[in-house]
Amino acid sequence: MGEEGLAEISARYIRFADTEAHGRSPLYEELARAVAGDRETLGFLSTLPDVKRQPNLLLAAVRHLFGTPTGWNEFRQALQANPDAIRSLMLERSTQTNEPGRCATLLPVLARLPQPLALLEVGTSAGLCLMPDLYSYDYGRKAIRAPAMAAEPPVFRCSASETTPMPAAAPQVVWRAGLDLSPIDASDPSQVAWLETLVWPEQTARLANLRAAVKIAATVKPRVLKGDLRGSDLVRLCSEAPKDATLVIFHTAVLDYVSDPADREAFAEQVMRLSPYWVSNEFPRVFPCIARCAGKSRPPGHFLLSVNGSPVAWTDPHGASLEWIADEA
Repeated sequence: MGEEGLAEISARYIRFADTEAHGRSPLYEELARAVAGDRETLGFLSTLPDVKRQPNLLLAAVRHLFGTPTGWNEFRQALQANPDAIRSLMLERSTQTNEPGRCATLLPVLARLPQPLALLEVGTSAGLCLMPDLYSYDYGRKAIRAPAMAAEPPVFRCSASETTPMPAAAPQVVWRAGLDLSPIDASDPSQVAWLETLVWPEQTARLANLRAAVKIAATVKPRVLKGDLRGSDLVRLCSEAPKDATLVIFHTAVLDYVSDPADREAFAEQVMRLSPYWVSNEFPRVFPCIARCAGKSRPPGHFLLSVNGSPVAWTDPHGASLEWIADEA
């Protein structure tokens, strides 16, 4: 790979440090900036397919194999001493960050739709975001408690703007199913261990909530099927949803991994034909046409939440905040 290619990888890590890790993970911010300036590490990344050069994937792979490093020197030593093991894991795994906290930003939308709901998530990983009705939420001025269950539910805290329509209660979900290229089994300790590694090192509360959500998933066993969101798998799964429930197809932090913009647009068109409601929670770059309708103020590193192609809110990628913009947009 030439200088231009290495510069592109470097810029990717700088962008991650600036817009994603900054203010959320001091260690990941430090490591990403160091990677961006280290020619040898950039060379290692250049030997991987483009989709496998993601900062989250590299950082998680090193931590999964060798524990959380104290800083750049320890991280670099681990990579230099074990490049083949790290490369193998990065090729085998993917960044299926199944963040159930995102349900806190989805809830104000889901609660406003005609009840009951049939939820279908693409890129569902272990299905943790398929259970928004089984978690507790704390929005500061409003709290919603989960139904009594054997497993203690997680409590997701979300700072919501004053204009956010607070749900009176959790949505009524009568059917739920997910589609993923590589589904994760919430009852498999080795697969769950990888999910836990994808939680950033300083975020202990987030990790505790993930573990609580995994316990519920292991009990409820939401239906998660292997399949491609761009093919007939989605059509077949939609046909199984009960006709007396409102079908909602949704996704969070998934379409960024579909590199061709034409494929993203084709997916959006298909979903709008298949379902009365399409809820997207992605970086604004994923659907530029939607982002152009969201106003000029764009919080760095945030997702844009939209319904049927119309922007409704800026959301924290891990569900910690929600800024409602539907009326403004």
